[in-house]
Amino acid sequence: MAKNTAYWLMKTEPDTFSIDDLARRKTEPWDGVRNYQARNHMRSMKVGDLVLFYHSNAKPPGVVGLAKISGPARPDPSSWNPKSPYFDAKSSPETPRWDLVEVEFVEKFPRIVALEELRAAPELEGMVVIQRSRLSVQPVTPTHFAHVVRMAKAAGHSTNSPPS
Repeated sequence: MAKNTAYWLMKTEPDTFSIDDLARRKTEPWDGVRNYQARNHMRSMKVGDLVLFYHSNAKPPGVVGLAKISGPARPDPSSWNPKSPYFDAKSSPETPRWDLVEVEFVEKFPRIVALEELRAAPELEGMVVIQRSRLSVQPVTPTHFAHVVRMAKAAGHSTNSPPS
């Protein structure tokens, strides 16, 4: 774990934007966040911070890969575009209310680490995502981050394969 690196978990619905989409595009602006706490987390992000990429509203929901922050927080132009589903009439280029960060693909895990599995791991006690948080951008401790990565790469257990 790098000394000055912060760790995050970012949720997305895979039918909207998946780890495979990020892999194809290489980098993507993480726009459309409309929660102040999540926005403030993005404002705290630094280039090089690492991200657990989480598929929510999926079967099963869980961590599917890694990304990194490749561009710092900046105003989210979708908030002042009236044609955008993320439009906010109270936001403007002169007084932006919402931010985005640039996210870069790192890797897709060989298996999904399902939410159920995260909840069952005593080593992950206190992790925000297992506390039924709906927050789409959340901090992760270095210890929790490392444990989730180990779980994802552990042999002999896969939630990616169909049940037998």
